[in-house]
Amino acid sequence: MKIIGPGAIITASFIGPGTVTTATRAGASYGYAILWAVVFSIIATIILQEMSARLGIITQQSLGDAVREQFTKPILKFGSMWFVIIAIMVGCSAYIAGDLIGTSLGLTTLTGIPEHVLGPIVGVIILLLGLSGSYQLIEKVMIVLVVIMSITFITTMVVAQPDLGEMFKGAFVPAIPDGSILTIIALIGTTVVPYNLFIHSSTVQGRWNQPHHLKESRWDIIISIGLGGLITAAILITSATLMRGVEVENVAAMSIQLEPLLGSWAKVFMSIGLFAAGLSSAIASPLGAAITISSVLNWENGMKDKRYKLVFVTVMIIGIVSSGLGLKPMDVLLFAQALNGVLLPFIAIFLLIVMNNKKRLGDHTNSVKANIAGVIVALICTGLGIYSLVDAINAFMGA
Repeated sequence: MKIIGPGAIITASFIGPGTVTTATRAGASYGYAILWAVVFSIIATIILQEMSARLGIITQQSLGDAVREQFTKPILKFGSMWFVIIAIMVGCSAYIAGDLIGTSLGLTTLTGIPEHVLGPIVGVIILLLGLSGSYQLIEKVMIVLVVIMSITFITTMVVAQPDLGEMFKGAFVPAIPDGSILTIIALIGTTVVPYNLFIHSSTVQGRWNQPHHLKESRWDIIISIGLGGLITAAILITSATLMRGVEVENVAAMSIQLEPLLGSWAKVFMSIGLFAAGLSSAIASPLGAAITISSVLNWENGMKDKRYKLVFVTVMIIGIVSSGLGLKPMDVLLFAQALNGVLLPFIAIFLLIVMNNKKRLGDHTNSVKANIAGVIVALICTGLGIYSLVDAINAFMGA
């Protein structure tokens, strides 16, 4: 447990309402068939986050710094910088909208107040807490609630008695059922979150700063992210076992999967769990945008810098406005995850370029195995993104 550190922050960041709803919908709609997407996303996350952490530990600089300094030709230099800034801003804005709506979805079930009213209120509270620095205590409490929810999902998965043969087939034999491509990309996008690569390269610097610390960092990543993957898989498996064919549009539908363990308390527990998951991960989106942009543009004073705060506030305001528009909560959550899944290949390619810079990393550049693994991840994500685009064009042309 002494090793656990920055990796746990990454797991707390990606286990949000988007993870719960996307995994629930995936299981209910397609059974165990796309469980492989969860397995792939965890392996991909471990591979990419290890690179990010290694960069931070060895160079004591963040991925944003590396992007800024990688190229000398002005077109490549400023083109890459502004691509990263725009991509991360768009991704984080979509994520915060999903997190606020997911958080309010839980509260709506308990209070009866509509999501589009509660979403902006929750957003303003998080904005004030984030700027005042008082968020840390509440975040710790919420992470505890998320851990409790996670234990419950894993226990329910065991109680539900899934079909082990079908489960292992779904985990290790890739399939793309009709209409599932957006959900597959969303499952990947809810786990391999582009801005987490920037957060991780920054947070490891406060914990580790020597090459011999790399081993501890790797165990931190494997244990923390592996647990996060188990939670996502447990939600999908439980949903596939108990909710096959159910239309997932609200908390009541999502809570069906917890009834074998919690009975009549299932709906209340799911509501509290969604609220906790949303609140604990909502701070990560504006924080991720602020950390990324400040490092790419070389702002050195962190949260004390007014420009850093401006980015934080801008992302929060976009989320507050989006959550107040009355959009369908489940659709917004799915779209946010899918958008991040589409952006992922570009950020992964940037990371691979940086991790092969001998001047920056010396003997700690990527090994051949690490490069092969990274390229495979980038190619699969790119392939899924192209498949999704072609699928959307065909659907449009057919309409």
